[in-house]
Amino acid sequence: MEPISDHLRENLDVIFVGFNPSIRSSETGHHYANPNNRFWKILFEAGITPRKYDSSEDYQLLDLGYGMTNIVARPTKAADEITKEEYQQGKLELRSKIEKFSPKIVCFVGKGVYQQYSGNKDIPWGKQEEPVVAGTVDFVAPSSSGLVRMKMDEVVGIYKELPLLIDHIIFK
Repeated sequence: MEPISDHLRENLDVIFVGFNPSIRSSETGHHYANPNNRFWKILFEAGITPRKYDSSEDYQLLDLGYGMTNIVARPTKAADEITKEEYQQGKLELRSKIEKFSPKIVCFVGKGVYQQYSGNKDIPWGKQEEPVVAGTVDFVAPSSSGLVRMKMDEVVGIYKELPLLIDHIIFK
């Protein structure tokens, strides 16, 4: 299985960070390609994107000011297959990407992703008090996996905070 390409550039409003690519994403070469993943629906329903994008259009989010990467590049069936060493390496690489590209906000798609990145265990949803990389805002949102047991309305409600946070940062 091949890793998939990041979609990153300097000064993005948000970089979305997932655990790692699914097998389906590796096969297609696109982020959040598993049909059970609700990422694209969540972004649309939360008002982050003007329409529901397809995973094959993932690179087009750059035009909206959004980038995409993962804490671990190796595709797996499930996140529990990721090794401690892969997380350690991924954490260093992710920090380097954030420092290089300087997004306004880094949105972690799942508490577990942020736990691995920050080393913190007790994490609230939404904006974190202290970012790992100075000059950015760390934002923790629920995983978009179909395995998440939260109601869709709750998940979308948390993601709806992102556009408000972007506006606050841009217009302050």
